[in-house]
Amino acid sequence: MKLFKLFKNTFAMAVFLSAIWLLFTWSNLGMLSIQTDSRSIPVAVKNKLCNVNFNDERPHITNSTSLKMIYYVTPTYPRPEQVPELTRLAHTLMHVPRIHWIVADDQPLCSDQVSSVLRRTGLPYTHISSPKPFIYKSTNFPRGVANRRVALNWLQENVAEGVLYFGDDDNTVDLRLFDELRNTKKVSMFPVGLIGEYGVSSPIVKDGKVVGFFDSWPASRTFPVDMAGFAVNIEFLKETANMPFIAGHEEDRFLVSLDLKVEDIEPLAANCTKVLVWHTKTVKHKKPTLKININKLNTISKYQNFVNLLKETSRLGMAEVNAEAGIKSYVTRNRKTSETLADIL
Repeated sequence: MKLFKLFKNTFAMAVFLSAIWLLFTWSNLGMLSIQTDSRSIPVAVKNKLCNVNFNDERPHITNSTSLKMIYYVTPTYPRPEQVPELTRLAHTLMHVPRIHWIVADDQPLCSDQVSSVLRRTGLPYTHISSPKPFIYKSTNFPRGVANRRVALNWLQENVAEGVLYFGDDDNTVDLRLFDELRNTKKVSMFPVGLIGEYGVSSPIVKDGKVVGFFDSWPASRTFPVDMAGFAVNIEFLKETANMPFIAGHEEDRFLVSLDLKVEDIEPLAANCTKVLVWHTKTVKHKKPTLKININKLNTISKYQNFVNLLKETSRLGMAEVNAEAGIKSYVTRNRKTSETLADIL
């Protein structure tokens, strides 16, 4: 009995000392940081500048240097909807003169799929790999912060003038908004549709001045606005500008870090009476796995095009192909008969 008690006490002491050692180690790494200084990233993030293209290669666009350049910052992350959403947004931006698209991707490598979308647009662009810090990997929040922070760093190091706008890859934007954004002298604001329980998030304007905010989640924020609801003149982008890893408070803390005052806000969209941007959300799809032996299928010449389609589907991240496991797949030849790919092989 005494031996068991001694063993129990020794084990408890070992667990206690191990916990102390882990706390000490993690605190040195910053993994337990509870600082509110939003410039401190708890774990170092290895960002990578994938590519920068300053040339506008769109033959249908006439760029006038009298127009302010818009720097459109889009955080994105790998998922089945990533390429189609970037493609949809790209086809809006391709109609906008004097715009530079900054796409920051939440993955450790430079994605060929994202690069391909950017190259095809003909737009000036910056492509950055900006993975989320390790301690946030297990949750979806705060999403997009690492992406926007690295974009801010790039702007502060490379750009002296223009207008900054944060546009998510699932937003829908009216082309009229871009003309208004160029008028931003400090910080402009405007309504965003499909936000929260009110259906819209917007400043309230009286006599041309912002006097309040209409947002279903005020959360004691000084500026309760959506990320797509403001633009910043880069000359007003102070060195103090930063964005915290605090879910729901990214916009507010960023604007506060600019020393913005309510009286400085410039209302756009007809004194915030028009909606020119929407926070549309694509339905999320779980990436399926198809039970197909693609190597065997590749030996049948008449299915070569179909094999290439399967490879493209996998390349774009929309589905995986596995010879051993997954969803049974069928080929339909008419309205009455179908056969599995296993039968074909």
